[in-house]
Amino acid sequence: MTAPLPDKLYFKIGEVAKLIGVKPYVLRYWETEFSILRPGKTRARHRLYRRKDVEVLLEIRRLLYTERYTIEGAKRRLRELSTASPDTGDTAPTAAAVRDELVALYRMLED
Repeated sequence: MTAPLPDKLYFKIGEVAKLIGVKPYVLRYWETEFSILRPGKTRARHRLYRRKDVEVLLEIRRLLYTERYTIEGAKRRLRELSTASPDTGDTAPTAAAVRDELVALYRMLED
């Protein structure tokens, strides 16, 4: 099983690839196949995955590699899971949460 996710808001593609256990090109391919995956990009066009994206990627990997779903089957299963348990976390973020996210993003861009 994979290690718990680090306590970060944003992850670079290399970090995500190591966490998920696949190569970066696989993540880029999955972005083309799964519309739910839309990582942000920096000015330099580097991908920045949010924590939620990484959790979705972990689920995609489980469906494809452990449960042996096809890409189409995994898409269908993700749709079923999203309608069965709607995400209640889509409420408006607080000012403090937005500020914390912006600070984390700024620090990542400084690296």
